[in-house]
Amino acid sequence: MKFISLVFGFGLFLSGQCFALEKATLRIGAQTTGTLGWELSVMQADPSFKTTEFQLDVTPIANAEAGKIALQSGAVDMIVSDWIWVSKMRASGADFSFYPYSTTSGGLVVPEKSAIHSVKDLAGKRLGIAGGELDKNWLFLQALAAKENVNLDKSVEKVFGAPPLINEQLKQNRVDAVLTYWQFAVGLEAEGYRQIMDGKDLLKGLGVEEQVPLLGYVFKDSWANSHKQAVNGFFKASKQARDGLCSSDAVWQTVLPLLKTDNVATQSKLRQRYCVGNVTQWGDKEQQAAERIYSLLRATSKGQLTGDTETLSAGTFWFPD
Repeated sequence: MKFISLVFGFGLFLSGQCFALEKATLRIGAQTTGTLGWELSVMQADPSFKTTEFQLDVTPIANAEAGKIALQSGAVDMIVSDWIWVSKMRASGADFSFYPYSTTSGGLVVPEKSAIHSVKDLAGKRLGIAGGELDKNWLFLQALAAKENVNLDKSVEKVFGAPPLINEQLKQNRVDAVLTYWQFAVGLEAEGYRQIMDGKDLLKGLGVEEQVPLLGYVFKDSWANSHKQAVNGFFKASKQARDGLCSSDAVWQTVLPLLKTDNVATQSKLRQRYCVGNVTQWGDKEQQAAERIYSLLRATSKGQLTGDTETLSAGTFWFPD
């Protein structure tokens, strides 16, 4: 399997000869359906990136779990994942770290004329859930329902599965509502379905007002610290590509083939939700909020998602110089 590689080259001319000061290779595992692929595509297509000191060779990985395996095995240097997993891995002795990428997360969607308008209305209904029992949005939804004295785990008929399958279950009226990943929630909305709340709404209902990025770049702390110039350069290029996708219609047009839909309404909403997820603030308040989210997920999952540690592992978050 091939993986994305970015090659950064630096040189020093001395007495007519060129000596390499640094030549770092950054290998990234990226999913074809993920928004990271959009940004990498922009880096390839936009002439302004030709002036930077790296070359990009993009090859996708199959899914999130494949990315984790590739990272752990050393096949790649970086993937997009969440800081809950990073903290759990650090607690077991790994030195992975997290750098924020997006605040956009899932959505709770129902048919337009559904009688479901709140979390309490889910009791007694059939709920499709993308992922499994430890999906973060499912845990958030359970915690929010508990505030209303509703035990969703016992009061709903749960159907777990991959997002495309869960969407089909809703379309065929086999479930009454779905809790799915944000891109798939957008697809349903474009077809006339109604989103009750998204991941940010779930957290607000649980008292977390801060915009906390759950997804980010994950890599070995030791590797990043020994390749800081290359890593920082990539993060700047990633932000530049995202800004271009959100501010320039011409740049956005270049990634339309990657969206796998010709529906203009879907394309527009995908762009809007992607851009809303831009990380604009990442400081003490957001990190303290992440600690609260961690405690909530630990309690709701009874430690199954987070592991045994009571707080986030030290070094979970990485900060560039």
